[in-house]
Amino acid sequence: MKRFLPTFLLITLVLAFYPFVFKDDATKSVEGLPWQIDILSDGSTRVFGLTLGKSSLGDAVSKLGGDMELAVMVGKDKQESLEMYYSKYQAGLLSGKLVLAADLDPAAVTGFRINAAKSEILGSGAHKYVLKETDHERAYQAVIHNIAFIPAVNLDHDIIIARFGDPLAIIHSSDDAMHYLYPEKGLDVMLNEQGREVLQYVSPELFTRLSGPLKGTTND
Repeated sequence: MKRFLPTFLLITLVLAFYPFVFKDDATKSVEGLPWQIDILSDGSTRVFGLTLGKSSLGDAVSKLGGDMELAVMVGKDKQESLEMYYSKYQAGLLSGKLVLAADLDPAAVTGFRINAAKSEILGSGAHKYVLKETDHERAYQAVIHNIAFIPAVNLDHDIIIARFGDPLAIIHSSDDAMHYLYPEKGLDVMLNEQGREVLQYVSPELFTRLSGPLKGTTND
């Protein structure tokens, strides 16, 4: 038994990192991986099977399944945003959490918040208002403008470069995170030694939504 535990942990770690580290035919056959970003003829991008700026939350449910949560998030700035949250996203051996932010008429989003089934305050200070099921059909019409993926495994510089290529820039931001910027893909990979990595996707023409707020030192 003393020898089994280290071996088991080693196998678990290998399986967890396998999709990010190794490039082979088995990995290529899997769809919905975070580095599979299709740049379409009109300049928009498709990732996780969803086209940013075109696919709706309803399309996401059809593609990814109904095991998700819909909520209105309200930050410290009091801005309301409609989000769909998958706590157990899986593509082959790769797993993580997926958050889809979508645009809808502000009055409708406010209505979802007022009519929420329940609410809670998160550790970040943001308020979360979980939608009632009767509001889901209306929410499904919202168009996805931002996708965030939080992988279950920690990444590092070499893995990011191997999977996504050389970034246009690397910014060491004021929150002590490293941001690998890929504007042509609409992608910001945040490497965080103190927490989880986050991959954020937007349409390339809206990339300044990700890069604009960043303040720090640029590494060429």
